[in-house]
Amino acid sequence: MDITVQELRQKLDSGEQFLLLDVREPWEYEEFNIGGKLVPVGSLMNQMWELEEYKDQPVVVHCRSGARSAMAQGLLMANGFTNVRNLKGGMLAWLEAFGR
Repeated sequence: MDITVQELRQKLDSGEQFLLLDVREPWEYEEFNIGGKLVPVGSLMNQMWELEEYKDQPVVVHCRSGARSAMAQGLLMANGFTNVRNLKGGMLAWLEAFGR
C-alpha cells in the first residue's frame, strides 16, 4: 500500500507514532532528509534485526523516487512486518509539494 506526501505530512504534523524509514544512501540523506531512520536498502537485510520492535507497528518507507522503497517494502513484508507503506514519488514528490 502506498501513502502520498500529503498523507505523510499530516502524520508527521499530528505527531502520530510510526517508523519513518529512509532507504536512500547516506550522501542523499545528508543532502536532504525529513528525519527518518537511515537504513540504505542494500543494508536492510543485515540491519533488519534493528527494526524488530516495529513489526506490528506502522512503517512508512521512502527513497528518492519510490522504487528502492518499494523493494524495501517487499523485503520488510516478506520478513513479517504487517503495516508497511511506501511513499509514492519519494523525496522528489516531497520537494515538489513542499520544497525543503
